[in-house]
Amino acid sequence: MELTPDTIIVFSVGGIAINATIFFTWIIMALLVGVAWLMTRKLRPDVPPNRWRTMLEVIVKGIEGQIVEITGGPVRRVLYFAGTLFLFIVVSNVLAVVPGFHAPTGSLSTTVGLALAVLVSVPIFGIASRGVRGYLKSYLEPTWFMLPFNIIGEMSRGLSLAIRLYGNIMSGAVIVAILLGVAPFFFPVLMNMLGLLTGVIQAYIFAILATVYIASATEESHKQKESKL
Repeated sequence: MELTPDTIIVFSVGGIAINATIFFTWIIMALLVGVAWLMTRKLRPDVPPNRWRTMLEVIVKGIEGQIVEITGGPVRRVLYFAGTLFLFIVVSNVLAVVPGFHAPTGSLSTTVGLALAVLVSVPIFGIASRGVRGYLKSYLEPTWFMLPFNIIGEMSRGLSLAIRLYGNIMSGAVIVAILLGVAPFFFPVLMNMLGLLTGVIQAYIFAILATVYIASATEESHKQKESKL
């Protein structure tokens, strides 16, 4: 049987097996929470920013700027969601170069879970922005005949996100394995650098697509606000 993060058992608790996907997901969550706490524990106006706080502010401002360009409206709630997605995926992908670490994003269960999170968040943001009636009305546009096609299109978004992320991560792992088998002494450093770059790009694409889907669900509300100004 092929070893994947889902089939590798790290330990068992009360007869419940904890596989590598769950274990390393916990590790990443603890790492993100711990680093965020350490960087923000002295976040006060009277305390001058250090280099770590400055780096965090640069990352947050960068993510916020990208979201503003896409949504053109309030970004605070979208920033929390899309920013968390980006940080989780990028840390997971970057740590994949560490020996013994199994990236959760290399598991189909994780990518499907992330895609489902986006799929559920889109109507939540849409309803919060446009109201239940306004959001549901979008499924009947341009005519009621398009209802089933709009629903299918909405569901396909989550499926495409899951397959896109999983496929890119796994294809990268396969390419690395092939090249290492051909030239094991030359390619490791080069492929690790390529893996880091690919991991960051995939996290960026996933977060941007999630933001685009949310923006499309809240677009009408933004247009109405602009027309009143």
